[in-house]
Amino acid sequence: MSKTVIVTGASSGIGFAVAEAYLKRGYNVVGNARTIERLKVASNKLGNPANFLLVPGDISKPETAKALFERAVQAFGKVDILINNAGIFIAKPTTDYTEQDLDDLLNTNLKGVFFPSQQAAAHMGANKSGHIVNITASIAMQPNVKVPALLPVLIKGGLNNATRALAIELAASNVKVNAVAPGIIATPMHSEDEATQAFFRTLAPTGTTGVTDDVVNAVLYLTESNFTTGTILPVDGGATAGTF
Repeated sequence: MSKTVIVTGASSGIGFAVAEAYLKRGYNVVGNARTIERLKVASNKLGNPANFLLVPGDISKPETAKALFERAVQAFGKVDILINNAGIFIAKPTTDYTEQDLDDLLNTNLKGVFFPSQQAAAHMGANKSGHIVNITASIAMQPNVKVPALLPVLIKGGLNNATRALAIELAASNVKVNAVAPGIIATPMHSEDEATQAFFRTLAPTGTTGVTDDVVNAVLYLTESNFTTGTILPVDGGATAGTF
């Protein structure tokens, strides 16, 4: 029987690329985005596969996470993998952050990981198998003076540690919990302005930015490994390796 993966933030960028990769491997994919319109556009790009289930909703709401798992189980029997990909990034000096910035980041980047993970812990724990992968950020492992980003570092850094904590908690249930921490990846989240892109290339010692396949390959490795858990895997051109 084909395995089933839930991908949040599946309508664009890294999430879309992850969903596409699993579909090509014959998995059932349950994709979440805020609106059905965005998911339909993504589905059209993928050729409207029958095994791509669209479940719209605000991922910061517990009812959305519950619906994701209920719909997945109803359609495909069980959930084998959860990719907590939905996220936003707001970089600015600490003194410039607003309460709305904080609320937006907490809702998507923290609640949007906690509630699906809570559902996964119950479902996968009962099945004694499963993988959870959180998409975090390498800047949370190594802050950079060129990119003031206290709130993303605060929240994604917490998620990195939470990944380890949940891995330990679920180890006896044979559920693996890991994270991929991307650096600058070419996605719609980032400006395509050449001056901005040139700046981004200075943020890694390789002098390059990444592409979505770099993150996809890391995710696939983690969900295909039976002996890797509690790991935070940077995909960042060496930006977390030290000063340069």
